[in-house]
Amino acid sequence: MSTLTNESSTYYLVDGSIYIFQSHFSPYVECFDIDGNDLSAVYGFTQFLLQFLRRVRPRLIAVALDESLFTGFRHDLCPDYKSNRELPDDNLAMQLGACREICSIAGIAAYASKKYEADDIIGTLSRRMSALGEGNTTLCIVSRDKDLSQLLKTDRDHVWDYSGNRKRFRADIEREFGVNPEQFPDYLGLVGDAVDCISGVPGVGPVKAKELLRNFHDLDGVYKNLDSIAQLALRGARGIAEKLELHQQKARLSKVLATIVCDAQDRHEGFANASPRSLELSSFDIESFEKFLGKYNFTLDDSSHLLSIAERFEHN
Repeated sequence: MSTLTNESSTYYLVDGSIYIFQSHFSPYVECFDIDGNDLSAVYGFTQFLLQFLRRVRPRLIAVALDESLFTGFRHDLCPDYKSNRELPDDNLAMQLGACREICSIAGIAAYASKKYEADDIIGTLSRRMSALGEGNTTLCIVSRDKDLSQLLKTDRDHVWDYSGNRKRFRADIEREFGVNPEQFPDYLGLVGDAVDCISGVPGVGPVKAKELLRNFHDLDGVYKNLDSIAQLALRGARGIAEKLELHQQKARLSKVLATIVCDAQDRHEGFANASPRSLELSSFDIESFEKFLGKYNFTLDDSSHLLSIAERFEHN
């Protein structure tokens, strides 16, 4: 089995769907094929990917993609989970497939699952790389999703919002949210997450959640000490204990929904058994890229623009 042998290796795990949907919904990214069909998602994602490779020159990289909308295990646990999302139409579904294709052309490992979300793929890859690297690795998660901060295990690890050019390390998470990364699922179990339709405990906001976790560390500790909550220096402390008791099932389910799986198994995908060799960036296939642009009927102007980025990347 391959291991990381250099003194300190950085591996980049890209939350691909963030950049795909960012391009799809952005008023600043507009691309149509020669027949007028929308290609904004794949065009923007391809630009991002090529520019990222050119700027960073990663040795170890993988892209995680979402294919589990309404089919993942979290939906079996909670039908309301991400119920505010819509399934991709035929055009967007085609573009999502094209985005995975461009990863292969660029020499990047790309993974998706019908059962697990991109976050779980990133979690599983991060645990495997950390174990195989024997502690000499640095994790860089390329995303703006705060939930992924729970995967930061060392002071070197960070979440990089590439578009906003902001990096969050463990200390940044602790300053911003008042909890450490390991407590993030417990924190979301209490406050919920409206973006993903995770309820949390009604009436328990960030201030109360931070104080509860500061005193009792995690959700189990909170529920083992319900009688002590009334003594905390929190406004309405007695009422908080009552709300926690009343909504215990919601809190525990919310934590499960917010917890990233780091030992995901999917026999149809290779991420569960990935090695550092699996994540090594291989050469960019410029000939296949030209065929890709023709296959998806990019206009001459858009094809020329993307090819110029690819060629600059190749010659750097």
